[in-house]
Amino acid sequence: MNRKSSLWFVVIAILALILSACGSTDNNSDESSEESGDERIISHEMGETPISGSPERIVVLEFSFVDALASLGITPVGIADDDDSERIIGPIAEQIGEYTSVGTRKEPSVEIISSLQPDLIIADINRHKDVYEKLSEIAPTIVLSSLSSNYEENVDSFSVIAEALGETEKAEQRLAQHEDTMSELKSNVPENESRTILPAVVTDTGFHAHSSTSYTGSLLESLGFENAIQGTGIEDATNKIDLETLVESNPDIMFFMTSGGETIVSEWQQNPLWEEISAVQNGHVYEVDQNEWSRFRGLIAAELIVEQTINHLYK
Repeated sequence: MNRKSSLWFVVIAILALILSACGSTDNNSDESSEESGDERIISHEMGETPISGSPERIVVLEFSFVDALASLGITPVGIADDDDSERIIGPIAEQIGEYTSVGTRKEPSVEIISSLQPDLIIADINRHKDVYEKLSEIAPTIVLSSLSSNYEENVDSFSVIAEALGETEKAEQRLAQHEDTMSELKSNVPENESRTILPAVVTDTGFHAHSSTSYTGSLLESLGFENAIQGTGIEDATNKIDLETLVESNPDIMFFMTSGGETIVSEWQQNPLWEEISAVQNGHVYEVDQNEWSRFRGLIAAELIVEQTINHLYK
């Protein structure tokens, strides 16, 4: 090969490399555009958070968020379970399987959360707003209202979670199924049902009535009952009341949400005032599981609560 031919060979080779690099750049640019186009901006209690793709390693810091993920067929990698796996209610425990505890809902361990290398964290505005910045340094974090929200507001949070996960279509299907289930259960309630109802978390130290603005209270009102204690907002969703106030509210039906063991009711039952309550007189006092009725506040829990209510009152 002469010198001129060699020179042309080198020039052609260089041009081929340049064209190849340009094509690669264009492809990368296209891929980058596709990834960018998949980004969603999720609005939540602490602002807006961009999320791309489908998060797979999710840490949830409130039980209602566990319910939401289970409703979508997703297992979280970490849960703030109050260091007690027994708090995960049966139907949900069966669905999600194994996970790592990240401590209590009130004070989750930032160190454990970080070690799980999550790609999404879901937190509660009441419990976690002070650690939001730390959580956001670990992974994209959305903050929703769970503890202080009623039934409808928690259903709305389910939709936000689904959007963050890129599962809006599956969420719409699950919500339609939920509405059908609730309608079918509600059909068991007579149209002329006029009794008042009062759910309450009862411990050995207090009687915490859940008003019409609480999750459980608003859920039961959606069936057609009237809560014996009407609330006006978040501030009075739950109220610690004494026996005299309970007698004054005089509910026709009472559901005591307990975690087992002795409660203050044992003491109140020795007081003659106890027998003045309509629910006591008519035998409509029921003890139910606090985890199912108060802590989870999601679609699965709602269906469970309503089914148990129907079974207690009409079957």
